[in-house]
Amino acid sequence: MTRSRQLHLGAFMRPVSLHTGAWRFPGAYPDANFNIAHLKRFVQTLERACFDAFFMADHLAVLNMPPAALRRSHTVTSFEPLTLLAALSSVTERIGLIATSSTTFDEPYHVARRFASLDHLSGGRAGWNLVTTSNPDAALNFGLEAHVEHGERYHRAREFYDVVTGLWDSWADDAFVRDVESGVFVDTERMHVLGHKGEHLSVRGPLNIARPVQGWPVVVQAGSSEAGRQIAAETADAVFTAPPSLAEGQRFYADVKSRVERAGRDPEHLKILPGAFVVVGDSVDEAREKRALLDTFVHYDSGIASLSIALGHDVSQLDPDSLLPEIPESNASKSSRQRVVDWARRDQLTIRQLAQRIGGYSGLEMVGTPATIADQMEQWLTERGSDGFNVMFPYLPGGLDDFADKVVPELQRRGIFRRAYEGTTLRDHLGLPRPENRFFTQRGAS
Repeated sequence: MTRSRQLHLGAFMRPVSLHTGAWRFPGAYPDANFNIAHLKRFVQTLERACFDAFFMADHLAVLNMPPAALRRSHTVTSFEPLTLLAALSSVTERIGLIATSSTTFDEPYHVARRFASLDHLSGGRAGWNLVTTSNPDAALNFGLEAHVEHGERYHRAREFYDVVTGLWDSWADDAFVRDVESGVFVDTERMHVLGHKGEHLSVRGPLNIARPVQGWPVVVQAGSSEAGRQIAAETADAVFTAPPSLAEGQRFYADVKSRVERAGRDPEHLKILPGAFVVVGDSVDEAREKRALLDTFVHYDSGIASLSIALGHDVSQLDPDSLLPEIPESNASKSSRQRVVDWARRDQLTIRQLAQRIGGYSGLEMVGTPATIADQMEQWLTERGSDGFNVMFPYLPGGLDDFADKVVPELQRRGIFRRAYEGTTLRDHLGLPRPENRFFTQRGAS
């Protein structure tokens, strides 16, 4: 019998909940961002629920909002992602560990080495979320007076990917012979010096660490702009996106999968995982009441700052009870801005209404019972809107526990989500092949 399509689930942790009121919800852990005991509990709960991965988002600036909003925010300060995931790798065995790292404000040798290290430390569970960094304030922390232009960021990112993956292939899998009798530790004939000199980057190589367990850690991409879709089609193993409806998800899915095919890749080797904000209740009314209560903890100062960031323009001085005026494009995230503008026009929302929703969460929501949430996830899977979801929890630990204890068993009962891990690496979980080394074949291979 042919096995049904299987759902893939990541957990979006920034470093806990994206919702700006989450830390104030009754029973939530207000100090979760910097409490390693809480973070261990979260990742172990996710592993017991057989999640594919724990995804740690990142940001490289704090002062991207006015002090009135910053004083209410729990989302702009956190542990450095790879440091945290290295610690979490020691208290888990199977769950994937994905971290964000910027191609605009980092160097490929650093990125290649850090993720190769995490892959070895975790036994093959590392993933790199390749981002170009949309926040213009980040540039000010890295010696620049203004942000790099959007298109230029993506040109650098494409070259950056080639360099990082080339560095991961610095050594053949069998290069480290460690022959005690002969005294040969490494076969230097199985070492490749990259010698890259390109438009944006110059990197000699080789990398000073053995080839990663997975060959290459899983590469994730999160942009939905034209440039983001194309780089994802050419490079990514998974895409995180934010379509607000199944119809829009299907359009995105079909577009990116067709680009993958045109790039000469197998479309099944790129998993599309929309973000889904999930609130679970024993009844639909109870779930809606939880969501409504959660949104009461979003202060206007926080919401208007989140709205300004999403739009790429400061709208804090506008009349809160007026409709959103024309907002020109900026050098920040283009897909985020367009999504908010379209939403405001469609629903005729005032700036105050937009601020409260954006300050909470403004993308795909699943608010209901375990059965109704499973219905939605199954529909997205079977109707080709996604290959799974990057789940965002409304507050922790309760929102996470509700999903792990109630929704996951329902998905398993339907036969669309694993009851146990079948492999040991993140590539195993996602059904992805291990990349061949571009410079070396296996000894004895024809």
